[in-house]
Amino acid sequence: MDRDLLENISSINDLDELASFFDEIMTPGEVADLSLRWKLLIDLQSGMTQRKIAEKYGISLCKITRGSKILKKRDSVVKKILTRKSMDDP
Repeated sequence: MDRDLLENISSINDLDELASFFDEIMTPGEVADLSLRWKLLIDLQSGMTQRKIAEKYGISLCKITRGSKILKKRDSVVKKILTRKSMDDP
């Protein structure tokens, strides 16, 4: 991953500006794919079955399996973020 890109993304503190940044550098399909991946990771972390997720979003089990593998990794950053998020949500 390009470190300059990561540094610039991490420097954006305004959510509207961050959304505009992604809209400008990514196609609508890429933005939709990224959003979908995040949603299915949230659903997996919350305990929803892969089949339910497939039905909910109309996607194949293959896409969901990738997310499941990410959450099974011991050092997964995504899992750390989602765990923190679930502890912050009331």
